[in-house]
Amino acid sequence: MILSFEGHSFRYECEKICRIYFPTEKIVFGDAPSQPENDPRRVKTCMEPQGENLLFRCEAEIDGRFRGYGFAAASPEPSDEAAYKAECEKLLAKAMTRVLTDLTGIRPPWGILTGVRPAKLMRRYLAQYGEADARRRFTGFLQVSPEKTELAYQVALAENECAALSTEKSFSLYVSIPFCPTRCAYCSFVSHSIAQAKKLIPDYVKLLCREIGQTAAIARELGLQLETVYIGGGTPTSLDAEDLRQITDALHDAFDLRELREFTVEAGRPDTVDGEKLATLKRAGVNRISINPQTFSDAVLERIGRKHTAAETVEKYQLARRMGFDNINMDLIAGLPGDTPEGFAATLDRAIALAPENITVHTLALKRSSELSSENGASSAGRQEAAPYGTPEMLAYASNALPTAGYAPYYMYRQSKSAGNLENVGWTTPGHACLYNVYMMEELHSVLAVGGGAVTRLVDQQDGRIARVYNFKYPYEYIGRFEEQSERKDEIRTFYGR
Repeated sequence: MILSFEGHSFRYECEKICRIYFPTEKIVFGDAPSQPENDPRRVKTCMEPQGENLLFRCEAEIDGRFRGYGFAAASPEPSDEAAYKAECEKLLAKAMTRVLTDLTGIRPPWGILTGVRPAKLMRRYLAQYGEADARRRFTGFLQVSPEKTELAYQVALAENECAALSTEKSFSLYVSIPFCPTRCAYCSFVSHSIAQAKKLIPDYVKLLCREIGQTAAIARELGLQLETVYIGGGTPTSLDAEDLRQITDALHDAFDLRELREFTVEAGRPDTVDGEKLATLKRAGVNRISINPQTFSDAVLERIGRKHTAAETVEKYQLARRMGFDNINMDLIAGLPGDTPEGFAATLDRAIALAPENITVHTLALKRSSELSSENGASSAGRQEAAPYGTPEMLAYASNALPTAGYAPYYMYRQSKSAGNLENVGWTTPGHACLYNVYMMEELHSVLAVGGGAVTRLVDQQDGRIARVYNFKYPYEYIGRFEEQSERKDEIRTFYGR
């Protein structure tokens, strides 16, 4: 697809709108020297003055069909450059969605919203305008469906409750374990199989424990209060019990965990869970874990490269219950290849019957670096391309079945190239919302991150300013350039020093 621009520079937003309809399409900008000849898909966007107004226009040709649409609107108030840009982007998005909806028949349930955090926008609108006007802005100008508007509203209320527990000195800690037993077909994260990276693990764990100590020293110096710890990946339980013990011991040695609100470990792959590892986590004070089936269909599990069965998921879940874990999350994915709406409904029903405290329903995102991306590459315009395998029907079933079973939505985000531009939603039983998920996703306070590929996100709660500090991505870089990476920790002091 060739995407061209005239009179504006809103490339990112225009690309995101195109991704709603063609999530796996390769997009080439119109001024690129390598654009293909005779591409059957072309989208042109235009913003230009028209008297005292601005004209927003989109023209598109998709596989031999052409549509064009434009409208004039009063120029947004330019006194605030960021607000002016955001308003112009939204107006241009309205022209684009009108044209692309006509050509494809796809009506995006999130309207012109392309951002990762719809609930964050709803929270801001609620604070500024109140409930009635916030809802009108979603369903009116933003063209969000009533169902998604209600979802954003419910999540915003739940997030406000979590936000009330965070103070100006609060922070969370993320610990990255970028290893997995095998790579799932849908995965685009930087992770390495244990078989390939086994020789790196001793040095990785040793240096990770050092970085935990460095980070704790900075937090003490700045007077920060640790609220939540989240050990994720990858699959942390890919490590053996002794490695997990070293890491959790380092956390206890470095931080005062007595007032910790939440300590989560992703035990995401059931084939990596055993009694010894669970006992290690329990002794360390871990009070929330994830055991993630993704699906309870063995055929779908095999197709996506998971090396466990549905029965094994149930077995490890029940083992965790017997060992005293009383806050367990289960991840499910809607839109997996080979799945059907009926199959997903059966998976969700089985998860509900197990009664975990959290059920997180993800929408499949076809990232270019995943194996599934090439398998499911775009070939024709239409609903199947934008939302494969009945994904909207799957999410609709979840949005009805989970509240009926006593779950409520508490956090939400969207990924680039997710099927149908749809959302990932965390559902919880009363009193079990994952605080880390809310703090991290809604950028409510700083998250200091350690380990390979980890990204520290610093948040100034007074003015909303955000800065990021990146660790080296790959384990061999993390190990080989550890001292260089350690110097970056000074950026945390600089941020808070301002």
